[in-house]
Amino acid sequence: MSTSNQYDVTTWPDGNPYDDVGAVINSIIADVKRRQAVSDVADGGRPGAVISIPPGDYRLRTQVVVDVSFLRIEGAGHGFTSSSIRFNLPEDERSGLHELWPGGSRILVDLPAAGVEEEADGAAFLIARSGSPRISSVEFSGFCIDGLHFTGDGPGGNPENSYVNGKTGIYVADANDSFRITGMGFVYLENAVTIYNADALSIHDNFIAECGSCIELRGWGQASKITDNLIGAGFAGRSIYAEHHGGLLITANNVFPRGASSIHLHGVTRSSVTNNRLHSFYPGMVILAANSSENLVGSNHFLRDHEPWTPFLGVDNGLDDRYGLLAISGSDNSVIGNHFSEIVEARSVRPEGSVPVIIRLVEGTGNFVSGNHIVAKDVSTTSGDSCFAAQVDALLTTDSALGLDVTTVAVDAAATGNTILDSGTDDQVRADRAVNAVRPLPTLPAPSPGASDRDVVRT
Repeated sequence: MSTSNQYDVTTWPDGNPYDDVGAVINSIIADVKRRQAVSDVADGGRPGAVISIPPGDYRLRTQVVVDVSFLRIEGAGHGFTSSSIRFNLPEDERSGLHELWPGGSRILVDLPAAGVEEEADGAAFLIARSGSPRISSVEFSGFCIDGLHFTGDGPGGNPENSYVNGKTGIYVADANDSFRITGMGFVYLENAVTIYNADALSIHDNFIAECGSCIELRGWGQASKITDNLIGAGFAGRSIYAEHHGGLLITANNVFPRGASSIHLHGVTRSSVTNNRLHSFYPGMVILAANSSENLVGSNHFLRDHEPWTPFLGVDNGLDDRYGLLAISGSDNSVIGNHFSEIVEARSVRPEGSVPVIIRLVEGTGNFVSGNHIVAKDVSTTSGDSCFAAQVDALLTTDSALGLDVTTVAVDAAATGNTILDSGTDDQVRADRAVNAVRPLPTLPAPSPGASDRDVVRT
């Protein structure tokens, strides 16, 4: 029996945390509920608890079910390291690696696959409590949740590249208030974080990568934030997804490539996507869908280039280059002061012979697109067997002899009454001037005889 509200999984007398930390944490939560059974004792009664996970590897064979408020589960380090790089090395090279697995305070999700019938069944941590008030102030901080292996049909026949295993790191099933996920590591999970009906949620300073999908906010929500995270989903998943949210702040995230989308908002209103660095190998980097309106998309850096790593060559998200790097279906959105780099090989543009689109207004009215800078270059692509070296080489290469023709802003027929200012020259903006206001950038003078393309600044 504990006499305080501070617990340690390695000293708790019930169960073995190294064999099944899930059963140990559930036993601790049961003790918290037993000891804090009265809801009002001297203006208190249920202060919650802290569960500490020291550095080490802890197998989780039993799903943790959290149904109490004010619970913090904390570790001593997020422990992320790339499993994808390891699993794509030849077997004879793995023995020379300094370490093979993620570290820190590490949860090894080893739930039986036979027991996964619904999405929530595959979650390492399930937060579920209905009724009033909503479950509140549950916090996860400073440990790693590792799905261990992918098991689907991956590119080249390698299941470890499939991003499929039915496992979720944290799954919140019911309406919640003031949850915090900070300083965590997530790796090799089909879904890292799935949260329904969030209010004042903070997902901050986490490392969430090599997961099928990284952050999904479902149902509805308000006044939440996704900030300062390092994020990278798989080719069939989404790095950041939110539906029916208002007042959502998505800021200062570094989103890695390979996710089918970097940020996908569905029916999201009066929210901000600002100061993010976004990198993708495909069109459809940021999508505002289902009448997402009155949002600000500002001061973001978009980079679209090609996949350089051999195991994933030929993989895409099914969208062609006419879709747009930023596609908007909604009204009264502001797209201001973003930088777009479209660095692709002209002959790889799809459909063949088409002109890539950077910003696309699919439908809606009152959208304001202003002061966006677009750099478009035709490059010769290379690939390599080293993920790190190939990616860094691609990022640092800026020399290009040729510019790439692009449509900087495309306004579809279903989008009217929009304003496009200083975001492309007259021939780079495709819009019906009779129903949309367009102020193009001035056209630069032609280069003098003998000047090279590198002497010409291109929009």
